[in-house]
Amino acid sequence: PFVMYLGDNLIHGGIKNIIDTFNEVISDSVIMLKEVDNPSMFGVAEISKQGDIVKLVEKPKKPRSNLALVGIYVFSNAIHDAIANIKPSVRGELEITEAIQKLMESGRKVKSVILNHWWLDTGKKDDLLEANRIVLDELVENNLISTVKGNSEITGRVQIGENCDIKNSRIRGPVVIGNNVRIKDAFVGPYTSIGDNSYINQTSVEHSVILDGVTLDNVERVEDSVIGKNAVVRKSDSNHKAYRLMISDDSEVIM
Repeated sequence: PFVMYLGDNLIHGGIKNIIDTFNEVISDSVIMLKEVDNPSMFGVAEISKQGDIVKLVEKPKKPRSNLALVGIYVFSNAIHDAIANIKPSVRGELEITEAIQKLMESGRKVKSVILNHWWLDTGKKDDLLEANRIVLDELVENNLISTVKGNSEITGRVQIGENCDIKNSRIRGPVVIGNNVRIKDAFVGPYTSIGDNSYINQTSVEHSVILDGVTLDNVERVEDSVIGKNAVVRKSDSNHKAYRLMISDDSEVIM
C-alpha cells in the first residue's frame, strides 16, 4: 500500500486520518474529499451513507454532489491493474478518477474521508501566496535564533533561523526567515517567507515567497511575488517602482 499525494495540494491537519482509515477498514483505496462551492472544477464523488464511493466523475458539467477529490489517496497494489485497463479521456489524459472507477467496477471497495479543515490548491502564483498567508497566520510564533544589529526593528510574529545577519532593517510579521540569510538596509513586510542563504539589500519586500539562495539587490519594492531558487533581481537605475514578479529558479533580472 502507498500514499499518492498530488504536490500542489496543501491541507490543514496532515494525512494521518486517511492512513488510519485505510488500515482500519477493508478496502483497496481511501480517498480524501472536501465540500466545495464549485464542484465542476474538480473530480467529484458520490458516496453512500456508509462512506463507500459510488461513482467518480472528472470535472462534470452537472455535478451530482459537491464533494471534490482533494488529490490525496491511499491505494493497495490493486490500483496498478486498474490503471492498466483505462484509456485516455476526452482530454487526452489517463485520469486517476477513471482508475478508481475501474477498481469499483471490478468489485473492489473504495472508502472516503471528509476533510473538515482548509484545503488549498497551490498550482498558481496567487494560490501559492494565499497558502503562504494562511500558513504564516496560523503557525508562526516568535522565534529569534539569530541576533539583529544596528538600528534594526522587529515587530509582530517573526521566526529567524540560524546564522542570519540582519543590519539596519525593519521586519514586520508574520514573517519566516531561514538560515544563513543576510538582510541589510531593507524592509521585510507581513506575509513574507525567505528561504535559506538569501540576500536582501536595500529592498522592500512584502507578501512574497522568496526561495533559497535568492538575491534582491537595490529593488525599491517587491510585493505579491514568488522568486525561485538562486534567482537574482537587481536594479541598476534610480527609478522608484513597485514590482510584482514570478521568476523561476536560477534566473537573473537586471532592471
